[in-house]
Amino acid sequence: MRKKSKSQMPLTPPASDHPKAIELETISDMLDQNPIILDLIMEDFNRGRKRKRSGAHGMTADQVLRAALVKQMFGFSYRDLAFHLSDSYSFSRFVRIGLAGRAFKHSVLAKNIKMISPETWEEINRVLVCWAKDQDIEKGRQVRIDCTVVETDIHPPSDSSLLYDSVRVLSRLLGQADGRWGRLIYQDHCRRAKRRMMNIMNARKQAVRVNAYRDLIKVTNKTAGYAEEAIVRLEQVSDFEAAGYVVDLKHYLDLTHRVIDQAERRVFGGEKVPAGEKVVSIFEPHTDVIVKDRRDTYFGHKVCLCVGATQLITDCLITSGNPADTDLTVTMLDRQNEIYGRYPLKAALDGGFASKENLKAAKSKQIKDVCFAKKRGLNVLDMCRSEWVYKRLLNFRAGVKSVISWIKRSLGFDRCPWKGPRSFGSYVWLAVVSANLRTLAGLQTA
Repeated sequence: MRKKSKSQMPLTPPASDHPKAIELETISDMLDQNPIILDLIMEDFNRGRKRKRSGAHGMTADQVLRAALVKQMFGFSYRDLAFHLSDSYSFSRFVRIGLAGRAFKHSVLAKNIKMISPETWEEINRVLVCWAKDQDIEKGRQVRIDCTVVETDIHPPSDSSLLYDSVRVLSRLLGQADGRWGRLIYQDHCRRAKRRMMNIMNARKQAVRVNAYRDLIKVTNKTAGYAEEAIVRLEQVSDFEAAGYVVDLKHYLDLTHRVIDQAERRVFGGEKVPAGEKVVSIFEPHTDVIVKDRRDTYFGHKVCLCVGATQLITDCLITSGNPADTDLTVTMLDRQNEIYGRYPLKAALDGGFASKENLKAAKSKQIKDVCFAKKRGLNVLDMCRSEWVYKRLLNFRAGVKSVISWIKRSLGFDRCPWKGPRSFGSYVWLAVVSANLRTLAGLQTA
């Protein structure tokens, strides 16, 4: 893959005077002013690959970056993205395909965009933040910090649905492998498992529900036994594809055993399984259980955002598990020091971050004013220089809520449709980079 096209750029349509087209032109100019971004992307594409001197060139790093931004900013699927890149003058101009350029298939777009790692997207965001600092757009003197949840693309979890998912996934893999390297001994219990799941969902009496669970777990154990026997058979086959089935079967078999264990503990033992031990999806096992305010339960990952005075998202931290906000205060402030080379002068944080230890730690880093939305026993004059400064920062902090609301409504930050922990990180950071480019474009064209 190349960084940019070395040949003459294909014939491009003239720039439109539509506000969206002007925004894209402004973003394009910002990307051109930061060529180091393409170097970062090229590192991902060249990692573990030998450089070829022949063959089709495919997409350039510049085109992949721009296509990813169009997809995120306009909420396209990969199929819609492929269509709009070939049909829209503004998009083809922005992605630098041109009128005479060939369109890319949705599979090519998906493969190339997914190759950009979350670490690279994070570095791209830091490049943009540093560029905004050099342009005197956002100096990072005042920051506001708050947490939200980005959900994974899973159905509402229940023990019965997870048991049924385990049966049907293992049965599907066994069916695909059956007959390719000899007959496998197994029976498809999907219909029976689905009936038991529906019985559990519709049961009005606990005794009926428990009996249905007992049979569903029995069926799941049988299917797991078939999978264990198939693994032994397939491991004796010297074939690369058979080895792939072994890896998949082992992966889902391990999750199946964990699902059976947690169902037995809860249904038969009456035990309350800790959130950290729960499997809430066999398709997205990295999903965390996030309980906010002891009221709402979410399934995804907790994300901590740091937003500057210009609504620029200067930093984003994807956490593992469900850490308390108080445990993230010092981490987020230290990350600002890594980005800007200094700590902010003023920091406004949500009430969940408040504690005497965090206030003391923030003050030790020469942060003059630290505003927590809830005092939690802290004195205002210990946090800020005056009551007026505290109220001002309290109002300033509220702006982070609007940023979170906007990025969720406009850039898909509420739910990640990409599969796997690596893709989850890439999706979150792509949304942050897209939001910052839109923010910077708006500030420059205002």
